[in-house]
Amino acid sequence: MSATAKTFMKPDRNWDRAAILAIAARQSAKPGALMLVLREIQDSFGFISPDCVPIIAAGLNLSRAEVHGVISFYHDFRAKPAGRHLLRVCRAESCQAMGAVELLSHIKKRTGIGLGETSEDGTFTLEPVYCLGNCACSPAIVIDGEMHGRVTADAFDDLIAGFKEP
Repeated sequence: MSATAKTFMKPDRNWDRAAILAIAARQSAKPGALMLVLREIQDSFGFISPDCVPIIAAGLNLSRAEVHGVISFYHDFRAKPAGRHLLRVCRAESCQAMGAVELLSHIKKRTGIGLGETSEDGTFTLEPVYCLGNCACSPAIVIDGEMHGRVTADAFDDLIAGFKEP
């Protein structure tokens, strides 16, 4: 496995009502508590299960609609587990002008998944991002939280070499 091949996160995917309520209680008095709760849940468990929504709502004295609205508005929150390696491809104009469309096509073929999907073996999740702020180095991608610029199809293949190995 290459030096850049690493597991992005190994969250504990086993959540329960008590764990969610404890997170809500810990964050409830802080400004922006809902965002803090959602971020901690996702960081801890890897995703925010739809089954958590009523628990979060009760813990913060919010409606289920308020909680669901925030989860669905922000693209960083996910309702199902991500793959072991999170691939984010910039879809902004600069990156598109510099080859991101072709790069995305290559990534889809190479991984066998489309945007918003996770590979059947759980290795990859592919997500769009609408600006990484790395326009001078377009096209840009983020793999497991690490930014890469001027990415070609060959460079992408090198970056993920060995990722399917256990």
